Amino acid sequence: MVDNRYATALVIGCVLSILATVYLSVAVGTQHWYQYSSPTVRGEANVSELRSLHEEFMDGEFDEKTYSDTLFRLNGTMGLWWRCVLVPANTHWYKESGMFTLPKTDNTTPTPSVSDAKMVMECRSFSLPQQFTPKYKEPGNHNSGEDMLRTYLWRCQFLLPLVSLGLVVLAGLIGFCACLCRSLTPTLGIGVLHLLAGLCTLATVCCYLAGTDLLHRVSVLPDKVDGSLGWSLYLALISSPLHMMAAALLVWAARSHSQNYYRMTAYRVA
Repeated sequence: MVDNRYATALVIGCVLSILATVYLSVAVGTQHWYQYSSPTVRGEANVSELRSLHEEFMDGEFDEKTYSDTLFRLNGTMGLWWRCVLVPANTHWYKESGMFTLPKTDNTTPTPSVSDAKMVMECRSFSLPQQFTPKYKEPGNHNSGEDMLRTYLWRCQFLLPLVSLGLVVLAGLIGFCACLCRSLTPTLGIGVLHLLAGLCTLATVCCYLAGTDLLHRVSVLPDKVDGSLGWSLYLALISSPLHMMAAALLVWAARSHSQNYYRMTAYRVA
């Protein structure tokens, strides 16, 4: 039999584990880890430059400097597996009055500016080979030498959450088998797996923040472009302590139940 206190701890631990796993899964699958806020673009030179950056971003070869510059200039957002930019819904950009505009709908309707146009987010995913592409000391310059620190921070930031989710799935399978066997013995191991998952998630956030800071040091943000943390990163950050809280409850329940069981056994033998 399981004491009500231990059963309550197990239930709360399972609920926290499910919440943490859902938060982490959403964070990994979305692109709002870091976002840039760009000023309104004016001037034909800037329009032509941004149009070419957008075309290279969507159809060109993978290059860190190209997609970084596009993110800086087009209100971009970046995730672990996605990079996105904010552009007018009509991708045919026109140069009228020195700013982005859309084509006229009729002879009487005035041409709306980009500030009035409907904006949509266009995204490109990072392929698996691109995730392992080395980073360079000067983005875009392959002759500058590989930046080992940024390269391994980048690789860790997408590998660690997968490890974290894998540990939780393994813990869930062990817990399911334990329920079938009606045993609390594996609960301690399940708690340890959740603790490791929480540490991996926390390491993911740290690697992402460190990598972003290093990128901004080698690629200076343009004037009036601001960067901020996105909600996806906060979801990952929240999931880490939730996993650790679940681990603490599971370990406590396993240890307390085990000690109580041994005391009861010793009492019966005596």
